[in-house]
Order: sequence, then C-alpha cells, then structure tokens
Amino acid sequence: MKNMLKGLGAVLCVALPILANAAADQTLVQRGAYLARLGDCAACHTAPKGKPFAGGLPMNTPMGRIYVTNITPDAQTGIGGYTEADFARALREGVAKDGHNLYPAMPYPSYAKVSDDDAKALYAFFMHGVAPVRQVNRESDIKWPLSMRWPLRFWNMAFLEKGVYRDKPGKDVAWNRGAYLVQGLGHCGSCHTPRGVAFQESALDESGSAFLSGAVLDGWFASNLTGEHNTGLGRWSDEDLRTFLKTGANRHASAFGAMTSVINNSTQAMNDQDVAAISTYLKSLPPAGGNGAPPYTYDPQATKVSLERPANDAGARVYTAYCMHCHGVDGRGFAPMLAPLAGNPNVLAKDASSLINVTLNGTGDLVINGLPSPFPMPGFAVVLDDRQIADVLSFVRAGWNNGAPALGAAEVAKLRQSTQTAR
Repeated sequence: MKNMLKGLGAVLCVALPILANAAADQTLVQRGAYLARLGDCAACHTAPKGKPFAGGLPMNTPMGRIYVTNITPDAQTGIGGYTEADFARALREGVAKDGHNLYPAMPYPSYAKVSDDDAKALYAFFMHGVAPVRQVNRESDIKWPLSMRWPLRFWNMAFLEKGVYRDKPGKDVAWNRGAYLVQGLGHCGSCHTPRGVAFQESALDESGSAFLSGAVLDGWFASNLTGEHNTGLGRWSDEDLRTFLKTGANRHASAFGAMTSVINNSTQAMNDQDVAAISTYLKSLPPAGGNGAPPYTYDPQATKVSLERPANDAGARVYTAYCMHCHGVDGRGFAPMLAPLAGNPNVLAKDASSLINVTLNGTGDLVINGLPSPFPMPGFAVVLDDRQIADVLSFVRAGWNNGAPALGAAEVAKLRQSTQTAR
C-alpha cells in the first residue's frame, strides 16, 4: 500500500503541473479571443459566407483592390508556420514571415502599440482557438509597378511609429486604458483620421489636431469623434456614447457602413469597463474639424411648414413620400430604432458621402445579441434618380435648422457609380 501511495504521488507530481499548464494555456486562448474581438479581426479577415478568419474579403484602396489574407493556423495557406515572434512582427510592423511588406490597409501602425502580453494572447488564440482552413490567398488587383512591395519599407521608415503604448502621466487608469484601445487594438484612427498624400494617417494620437476628426473612406465619411459640437461627440453624454458602442444606436445617430460591422463583431462584445474606458478617452478629446457653423439648436417650424405644402418644394415631395413615415415631420425619428435627422452629426457634416451612400444603398443589419435590427435603412438606388436624391438630401440638410449645404445631382451620380463599381 505504501508503495502504491508513493506511485500515485509521483503520478500526481507529473500530472498536476501539466493540468495547470493546460488550464493556463486555455485561459490565454480565451483572453486572446476577447482581444481579437476588441481588434475586430473577424470583420476584415472573414469574407461574407466564408469561414472564420480565412480571408478573401475584397478591400478597395486608392491604388486598387486587395484581398485580405488567411490568418487561420493552416500551415500551407495561413499562419500555421508563424512563430510568436513572426506573428508579433506582422502584427506590429507589417512584415510577413517571408519578409514581404503588408499593405497599410492592415492597421499595423495602430497595432504597433499592442503590448507584449496582448500579442502573446492573440498568438495563442489564432494558433489554438481558430480552426485551420486551407484557402489560398488571392493576389491583389493592383497593377505593376504600384504592386511592388519593397517601397513600403520606406513608407514604414517615414510613418510607422514603433513602440508599444505607454501610460500617459497625469491620466487615470480608465483614460489610459481607453487611449490604448482606441489608438491600438481598436485602430479607430484607421477610418476616422484623415490621411495624407501617401495614405498615412495624419495623426496617431491626441497630440495631432487631425486625430479622429473624420475622414472619407471607401465611399463613406467616417464620423468625427472629437468634442466638436455639431459633427462630433460634443452633444453626446457619456451614456450616449456607451449606448452607441454596445448597440449601434442612440438618440443622436445610428451606425452605418463599416461601423455596422464594428458594432456587430467588436464593440458589443466589450466588457463594461472597456466600453467606459473608451468613452472616457473619446470624451476627453478637444473639438477639431467640424462644419464651422454656430452650435446646433433644434428648430422645426420652417420645415414643418414646408412639409405641410410639399408641392412647393421638390425635396419636401420626396421626403413626404419616402422618408417621413420613419424619420417624422419633426425630423427626430424614433430613436434609437429609427435614426433622427434633426441635428444628426452625419447630416451636419461638410462631407455628405455617408448621407448619399446610405440613401442609395441602405445599411447592413445591426445584430445585437443575435437579434437583427427590425428597421434597417433600405436603399433607394433603384427607386430614386440622382436629382431626386440630391433634392431630398438638400431638404434634410437644410431642415430643422440643420443648416448644412445643398447637394447637386452630380455628387450623387459620382457616388452611385463608385459604389456600383466597388460591388
């Protein structure tokens, strides 16, 4: 019996550390899964009706269309042969295992700020928490000589700021956590910060005045996220912002374009502490960009009169026929289910790309906790011509004291053509 107990003790001495390591590894994988949600990796690396993280999603760039790569652990077509160091280099420096440079459509200038611990957890998830998929990566449609990758080394020398995020002294834990998520894993600046002539982000953090002040990308205007009163978050409360991140809609606006995917795949899965941290950081940003107009105040009177006599106004006629039943005579919609138009930051923006695009093509479904939104915005591209859309959007941009400039049919025609070509 004594020998048997000794033998059992010896087995336990070997088995318990193995079990502890397995549990620790699984914890790391689960943490990596959460971080991958924070980074919204699925939105770009999973094609419609495709397998998770197998790539193939087309992405339009100023040089031509590229196709996002397979990041499953398949050894032949994915990243199964990557070491942890290879993975971290691709993530934070934009250099693949074989040495070729990635296009900066992959937001590695933001991911450069990801901590070593988070990079380790992400690697564990992609190696052990994702099913391998054998799917060959597709070459880009970019023509030679722009398709050459070696010039990207010089792009990186000029625009890539290496170094993980360091907490800012004088800022509290929530602010620094929010800054880390917004600037790093969340890569918010990739869409919401204007880009320069070399497709570089004009600023990578709050030290640059252009940071998160809004930008045109792939036929949409990614909204201003600074404290600007009219077109930014200046009128949003902390609760408004947290509600938007969790549900994609609040009393001011609803998600559209690529932001729908961000809500569906990323921000709704964030824990409350991270949502609060992001809100804390964004609400600290000073006003930037904007439309230069006086602070918005609601006034329904003139618009109400026009809608009572729509025969006198081409835009009012279209609005009463196609828009009023959802967005209301008062322009306030039925938030958060149906977006308001009065004072909506996207309506007030100088660049009307999003307003035109969403009217032409509608929005994708917001899917919150597995339930699709009951009232997605339909597209009117086949119902209304360019002149009618220009008229109704000019009416909306002027209505309820919005005071935004009118649009021409040529602007609508241009975006109609570009979005049809992109499809």
